[in-house]
Amino acid sequence: MTTTMQPLPVTVRRATTPRWWPDAGGSVAALSLLSVTALWVSNGGVQQALGGDLEAFGRLAGLWASDLMLLQVLLLARIPLVERAFGQDRLARWHRWTGFTSFHLMVAHIVLITLGYAATAHTGAWAELWDMLVSYPGMLLAAAGAALLVMVVVTSMRAARRRLRYESWHLLHLYAYLGVGLALPHQLWTGADFIGSPVSTAYWWTLYAVSAGAVLVYRVGLPLWRTWRHRLVVSRVVPEGPGLTSVYLQGRALDRLPVRAGQFFQWRFLDGPGWSRAHPYSLSATPHGHLLRITVKDLGDGSARVARLRPGTRALIEGPYGKLTGETYTGGPVVMLACGIGITPLLALLGELPYAPGQAILVYRARTEAEMAFRGELEWFARHRGVRVVPLLGPRAARPSWLPAAYAEDADADAEDADAEVLRQITPAIAHAHVYVCGPQEWTGAASAAAREAGVPAGRVHTELFSW
Repeated sequence: MTTTMQPLPVTVRRATTPRWWPDAGGSVAALSLLSVTALWVSNGGVQQALGGDLEAFGRLAGLWASDLMLLQVLLLARIPLVERAFGQDRLARWHRWTGFTSFHLMVAHIVLITLGYAATAHTGAWAELWDMLVSYPGMLLAAAGAALLVMVVVTSMRAARRRLRYESWHLLHLYAYLGVGLALPHQLWTGADFIGSPVSTAYWWTLYAVSAGAVLVYRVGLPLWRTWRHRLVVSRVVPEGPGLTSVYLQGRALDRLPVRAGQFFQWRFLDGPGWSRAHPYSLSATPHGHLLRITVKDLGDGSARVARLRPGTRALIEGPYGKLTGETYTGGPVVMLACGIGITPLLALLGELPYAPGQAILVYRARTEAEMAFRGELEWFARHRGVRVVPLLGPRAARPSWLPAAYAEDADADAEDADAEVLRQITPAIAHAHVYVCGPQEWTGAASAAAREAGVPAGRVHTELFSW
């Protein structure tokens, strides 16, 4: 049996993120690297480097590695303004890029410092490395931190991630915080560029304090405060289709919870063993201040437990997160492209966006008609708000495409914009529309590319990926 959460009348919400913030955020990151380089120069780095001292290059590599490592922490510290400005997809890509770059610089730092010290002491590299580990303050802790970071980097490689359960990968990833913390003592005790001047000391202590403070406030403090304030509990659990379950939650002062349609929370349900592992689930209905609804597909990794939740089960929340909202919607046509469980945030958006009757089209990709969820609500939107629902059913295409096999085969595969042409036929006004895309990573990429090829400006293509 399916229970319909009938949408309520929508209201226009103003944008809350300053338009200049994304550019300012990038400038701050670049300025931090320039500041680190300037501190290295002021502490004699250039003179040493010109003299052929490998230690000088090693110091610079270490400074860049530390700076990027702390920027990486800030990228995923869940700072609300950063989240709204860049979105989870972009932040995750930058987090990955800065992480691997920082790791390579850390390796270069260790190698160059060891070789530089060995050349000065006229000893072998391995003997010098051992001597540093046992003789220099904080080096054993730094070695332990480096080992943890190596573990995190290795398990973050795509081949390793495919073999790991999400919960295992996420737990291992948390050791990066410990690795960063263990590296701090040797930098403050022996790092000339950390203690060489009051400006250097102030810079690094400030950056470490800001990074640690952001994690404590936004990853720990704010979620605990919102969990305590709103006290969400499971109201009822409703099967929506094969392997698909909706959970309705009620709580206190939900009208004060700063969430928008299209966003997601990290959820922990206090239903027994495994409660400590958080899972990201999007709202599948427009938040109205008295109920929240999430819809979960049974994909393993703890999602199967959702169907067994009992009314009264308490929930711990982190969030809301995500940039797939109506914040930048300026009116006019709306095209939504959903694949599988990607329908959930788009369904919530259909209830919030103030489009005129007949202006919205939902293209819903599923393998079979039985897998199309929320039929009652889609019929309500079609009847009361003029939404046109276009189901795209069938198996996956043999070639990379956002279309099912039947549509992809009918399209001229030799044409450069074959998939975009099909999209134009389905949604003739797409070039003038705001386009919202949600689904698996490869499908979302193909659908977004087709929308841009169909004439939609990049700033009007809004995406959210369901991947980790």
